[in-house]
Amino acid sequence: MKHAARKAFTLLLGGLILGMSPLVENLAAGEEVNVYSYRKPQLMQPLFDTFTADTGISVNVVFAKKGMLEKLSSEGANSPADLVFTVDIGRLSDIRNAGLTQKVQSDVLDSNIPENMRDPDHHWYGLTSRARIIVVSRDRVQDGEVMRYEDLADPRLKGRICTRSGKHPYMVALTASMIAHLGVEEAERWLAGLKSNLARTPEGNDRSQVKAIREGVCDIAVINHYYMYKMIVDPEQKLWADAVKVVFPNQPDRGTHMNISGMAMTKHAPNRENALRLMEFLSTARAQEMYAQVNGEYAVKPGIPLADPVQAWGEFKRDDLGLIDVANNRAEGSKIADRVAYNE
Repeated sequence: MKHAARKAFTLLLGGLILGMSPLVENLAAGEEVNVYSYRKPQLMQPLFDTFTADTGISVNVVFAKKGMLEKLSSEGANSPADLVFTVDIGRLSDIRNAGLTQKVQSDVLDSNIPENMRDPDHHWYGLTSRARIIVVSRDRVQDGEVMRYEDLADPRLKGRICTRSGKHPYMVALTASMIAHLGVEEAERWLAGLKSNLARTPEGNDRSQVKAIREGVCDIAVINHYYMYKMIVDPEQKLWADAVKVVFPNQPDRGTHMNISGMAMTKHAPNRENALRLMEFLSTARAQEMYAQVNGEYAVKPGIPLADPVQAWGEFKRDDLGLIDVANNRAEGSKIADRVAYNE
């Protein structure tokens, strides 16, 4: 693509989504696929570069912080986006439920991605999975003291727990899974009990909860597992990670709650065939291993090697609850957070 055309396309993508920072690479005069992504550049770009090197298809990317659903809605049939990438089941199901995606039929995707990690109607597919783990202070929590999500509501833990906002998509997804397993009333009692055990008003991200444990603010937190990986490999944050132990909850029964990062093809994708090729590539063993090694996530395709720090935690039982069930309970999970005034 000539310089003027490249500049025009960059400006176009830069204005598509509120809050987005444009990062458009590998533009070429030939085949292309356009992506809107909530996933960060340092993870996704190596995968896209590999795909382009293999196929000659350029991947034009806008990395977003917010506003993807709204802009896709306003753009309608004129949207240049072929694919969307999100960081949890919540945002993915919101886009699908808004009628902004299309059904994809692919034996490759159905073969590589387990049934509980994809939409039954083939509108979205998981790319990686992440465990919602419990981390506990090495010094102040005894082995076996906290073993289940249900334990977080036990009055003996009063004043000892830190979490991020109860309305954050990761926390809402966990509450949604509790609804699926326990029912609405029991899930609400659980979240109210967890709130009563908080050491502080919910704040910060997952990493800041681990930092708070090291600083003695609390003894226990709930986080996504890959943040532990990120802290372990970050010299400035390794001290936080070293202060806690990892607990995979509910091993004697249903297993640990799992969420996903995922992808969907937009309803009006202008480059549908290229978009499908990229989706299929990202489900292959080659791409799945890149996900696992770069970000410390669990691949959705079985048999993919783990990053060393994640491997060291060992095997664990995963909750095989279908993510469609989590998605369907999210609205009620958010309402429960409001009813128990979790963030107040």
